[in-house]
Amino acid sequence: MAILVTGGAGYIGSHTVVELQNAGYDVVVLDNLSNSSEKSLERVEKITGKKVTFYKADILDREALEEIFNKEQIECVIHFAGLKAVGESVAKPWEYYQNNVAGTLILVDVMRQHGVKNIIFSSSSTVYGMPDAIPVTEKSPKKDCTNPYGWTKSMLEQILSDIQKADPEWNVILLRYFNPIGAHQSGTIGENPNGIPNNLMPYITQVAVGKRPELGIFGNDYNTPDGTGVRDYIHVVDLADGHVKALKKVQENAGLCIYNLGTGVGYSVLDLVKTFEETTGVKIPYSIKERRAGDIDANYADATKAKEELGWEAKYGVKEMCADSWRWQSQNPNGYED
Repeated sequence: MAILVTGGAGYIGSHTVVELQNAGYDVVVLDNLSNSSEKSLERVEKITGKKVTFYKADILDREALEEIFNKEQIECVIHFAGLKAVGESVAKPWEYYQNNVAGTLILVDVMRQHGVKNIIFSSSSTVYGMPDAIPVTEKSPKKDCTNPYGWTKSMLEQILSDIQKADPEWNVILLRYFNPIGAHQSGTIGENPNGIPNNLMPYITQVAVGKRPELGIFGNDYNTPDGTGVRDYIHVVDLADGHVKALKKVQENAGLCIYNLGTGVGYSVLDLVKTFEETTGVKIPYSIKERRAGDIDANYADATKAKEELGWEAKYGVKEMCADSWRWQSQNPNGYED
């Protein structure tokens, strides 16, 4: 039996494929390569010494999904595939709802037609919106999301929860990620954004490698120790390991489970810049910009539930996240285009 990883050539997906293969699972990857590279999977194969079965296909393509489920013996789906840029989602809401929501509905329909009722869904801490209190636990109320990307995650959580409630044979695990950064310790796979990075760490590393003149920090008047936004940064390898642990939970007939995946420690933007400089010896010039609409002061996780129920907790600190991000970027200044 195999694990189908949708979006498996992407940043989190490729690191998860490494951890799955190292844990002995057979993996099938589906990815349309719209914001990822097939080279990431070639490098995964070098890291693990195992072949990755790959289908270039889209979750909106029902025929392609049918072909995969007919050919492969799929036991569980780990679902990463989706558009993921917050700013772009505001400009292109239809595309985000069509791809992320409609695509997942097609995927789930094909799954149930083939009797596959196990799914681990890549959700996000954005579903908590502006939290009433931090750290946030899984019992913290979901709030209004601040952008269409966040709404797609929130809606899909509801859809998958309703499907499980209607048919208890389904095992649905919703993993709410905080802020993944870092890269595989080999330096051969990492975050490879198209164009201008949307996330902080790849922007820092592109400044460090000379691709961008400086880092723009959005707002320094937040209610935080140094005025810059505080977030819970988690090493992508820790995050990938969380999926392996969640898969074991699925195999125990989990029903519906929700877990935060974070470190429980908040770092400000300036903390991250300072730690990166100390870890790598590379200076990061920056300037303060206007706040971005929808950004909140601080958000970090209480991940106790994942520790108690999955036996998972983050192993890597922010220094390793910075060192591994820099190793990836310095060895691959143009990402997978090298």
